[in-house]
Amino acid sequence: MRIALTQAPPVFLNLEATLDRAGNLVREARDGGADLVVFPETWLPGYPVWLDEAPGAALWDHGPAKALFRHLRSQCPRLDGPEIHRLNQIAASTGCIIVMGLHEKDAGTIYNSMLFISPRGEQVLHRKLVPTYTERLLWGRGDGSGLVTLETEWGPVGGLVCWEHWMPLARAAMHATGEYLHVAQWPWVKEMHQVASRQYAFEGRCFVAASGCVMSRGDVLEGIASAGGPGEAIALLESIPGDDQRLLLQGGGAVIGPDGSYLAGPQMEDARLMTVDLDDAMIEEQRMTLDSDGHYSRPDVFTLHVNRAKQRNVE
Repeated sequence: MRIALTQAPPVFLNLEATLDRAGNLVREARDGGADLVVFPETWLPGYPVWLDEAPGAALWDHGPAKALFRHLRSQCPRLDGPEIHRLNQIAASTGCIIVMGLHEKDAGTIYNSMLFISPRGEQVLHRKLVPTYTERLLWGRGDGSGLVTLETEWGPVGGLVCWEHWMPLARAAMHATGEYLHVAQWPWVKEMHQVASRQYAFEGRCFVAASGCVMSRGDVLEGIASAGGPGEAIALLESIPGDDQRLLLQGGGAVIGPDGSYLAGPQMEDARLMTVDLDDAMIEEQRMTLDSDGHYSRPDVFTLHVNRAKQRNVE
């Protein structure tokens, strides 16, 4: 499998323009021979950097924060909407598997989701199980129905989002799927995120694509302006300190082998595509010494029961 990681910024909070950019990036990756293309956490249409950076983002009943949330909801795709249909068309026309991080809207709630799309139109959805800290202002919680993989000719491809990589039982559930490639989506892959990604590769004896974005304050303001965002929302983003060149997200994308070693990256502050070939033999050799769901497990001592049923409030 040849994989490509994109670190280019979205057109921030502009759904249509970001989809156009996604198509261009997938076609660029295909021209480089990629079989699978990875996008960072909530890249469609942009990670909510204001939660960490903008004073007033978490104030109760704050007009600018509510205006920005309203604009975000207007730019979130639904699974059955035309935007996801476009992603399916991009996958089909290029022959590439797409792994997209997105704000997914379902009824009155937004989810931090990872969508796997095959060229044949197959889809697998994972929703982040626990939004982290201030992220709970925006996103609902996923459920066990997303602890699954997309089957490919190389093997199962799965993923977790950000701090899910510090949930031991979520890791165990995904290791039991026998992942060939695991996608670790982050806003940007900081030092401890690198540690978690490398730990996952070693523990799961799989390849890991650690995906992060490069995005500046200027990218944020230019993007929302292009979408006609409300003035109060733009004012909240303008309160983010620094000049337009300041990087709010710094990339850090990397591809890690099943022995925990770097095969490529980390690629910091560089938005260019990263393309890497994966060698199946590495997985086979590393499973000689460790298989956390097989010969290095003790089911007579430890068992994990995973509820993969989709949860609904009203039945």
